[in-house]
Amino acid sequence: MSGNTEAMADLIEKGLKDAGASVDRHEAMDIDAELLNDYSHIMLGAYTWGDGDLPDDFIDLYEEMEELDLTGKAFAVFGSGDTSYEHFCGAVDLIEEKVKELGGDIVLPSVKIELNPEGDEEEELISFGKQFVHLHQQEAG
Repeated sequence: MSGNTEAMADLIEKGLKDAGASVDRHEAMDIDAELLNDYSHIMLGAYTWGDGDLPDDFIDLYEEMEELDLTGKAFAVFGSGDTSYEHFCGAVDLIEEKVKELGGDIVLPSVKIELNPEGDEEEELISFGKQFVHLHQQEAG
């Protein structure tokens, strides 16, 4: 995870915890995709490499996901990118497409940030985390 995406994850985690959620956080390169089976609500974040590509540290997880059935699981996706490239935050789009292809539900619009989150973007990311928890609470409620 890049420093920019890690900063995004920190802010989202704050929102999740502020809304009362417990959080298990993992680096994509350190886990097997099967771990996703242990969760009903999952947030995936990645920076975009070059012109719309997944970063090397996310590729193994992405490819391993092909073996999963994500039906009934709620997802939200976020990432950082650089608008100087034609496919801004293309990794976010690739992950979102893969989740849908495997039956997962994207429950919030993805968040894409230019490089490092600043100003209003920081509050947007905290709110993103809170919204994810509130959606789960409504489902359970």
